[in-house]
Amino acid sequence: MPRKSNTRAAAGAGSIRQRSDGTWEARLTVGIDPGTGKPVRKSIYGRTQAEVRKKMTVTQRAIDSGTYQAPDKTTVSEWMDTWLETFCAAKVKPLTYSSYEVAIRVHIKPAIGALRLQSVRGIHIQKLYNGMIAAGLSAKTVKNVAAILHKALSVALKQGIIQANPCDAAELPKVIHKEIQPLTDAEIPLFLQAIEGHPLRNAYALCLFAGLREGECLGLSWDQVDFSARRITVSQQLQKEKKKGARYYIAASTKNSKPRQIEPPEIAFQYLRAERKRQAENQLAAGPLWNNPDNLVFTDATGKHLAIHTFYKHFKRIAAQIGRPDARPHDLRHTAATVAIASGADIKSVQDLLGHATASFTLNVYAHTSDQMRKDTAARMQSYYDNLTAQKA
Repeated sequence: MPRKSNTRAAAGAGSIRQRSDGTWEARLTVGIDPGTGKPVRKSIYGRTQAEVRKKMTVTQRAIDSGTYQAPDKTTVSEWMDTWLETFCAAKVKPLTYSSYEVAIRVHIKPAIGALRLQSVRGIHIQKLYNGMIAAGLSAKTVKNVAAILHKALSVALKQGIIQANPCDAAELPKVIHKEIQPLTDAEIPLFLQAIEGHPLRNAYALCLFAGLREGECLGLSWDQVDFSARRITVSQQLQKEKKKGARYYIAASTKNSKPRQIEPPEIAFQYLRAERKRQAENQLAAGPLWNNPDNLVFTDATGKHLAIHTFYKHFKRIAAQIGRPDARPHDLRHTAATVAIASGADIKSVQDLLGHATASFTLNVYAHTSDQMRKDTAARMQSYYDNLTAQKA
């Protein structure tokens, strides 16, 4: 027969009692419900009175020191949804939000989504990273997912749901940056020859000569082009949502939404003038069908924005024609930067041209100079030492 409950408080404990099944229970107040103002109580169980008393003492010390963590049944999956909708939806850009949603749905939830948020430890995070690497994903992809998870759990920490961020106890794989592959001095003329007569000729040329990202190029408006001052203001870009039924939209071109002004060589404006003439002819031919509400520089025959995948697909075909099937549209931007450096531009000027946050980032990306640039540097150093020798003589 089960033992009767001993409702008499244990000597010296006050809130400890023995239950009908022989186990012991301690009840103590752990806080006040902000909604009702009533005490929030916690039960602690153990096989013996001493065991329960010890647990109660530990808990009471945590309450007194302000380190007590109230039990919470929220799972990682539930918290990621809350974080995404409550802390991100109205704060981050649509494309950023989409990238967060994809990372959470594809990588984070399948691996640790079912775990209670408070039970997640560094080893769980480490297994997530290891699993991604084992699946053949790059270290950069793992790092991006880790950044999202760390942000979400940092907010959970601030909200008092967890006591520490378990991401801090996991180790990220080392990211190996691939060496950039800009067009060589020999390939640039071949590329310009290959794009002659192509409908996207002027857009590709502008990326090459002005160092624009493809989204910045396709989102460029005529309002941002100052022919008289030979200046382009880069403040927006064309982007596409990462979801089913995705739409295109114009977004700020930088994380801080601050525009940058660049002054590319005159040849860039020659291609822009050619595009302005071409667009005027298209508008005349389209008549009432013409519709270019964003006043974009690069459009189709009726004024509609160009598709990013079309821009990419045609570029790959052209790159293959000149023996560079590995090249991407972004390599035109790399080419602009390396040409600027080879022409003697200082790193700060290159940073401004590309819109990098810091000059050190620019240096890291373009640390590998071309053979010709290395030879030029050696020649200048030799000339300097020759002059020193001549002065001594």
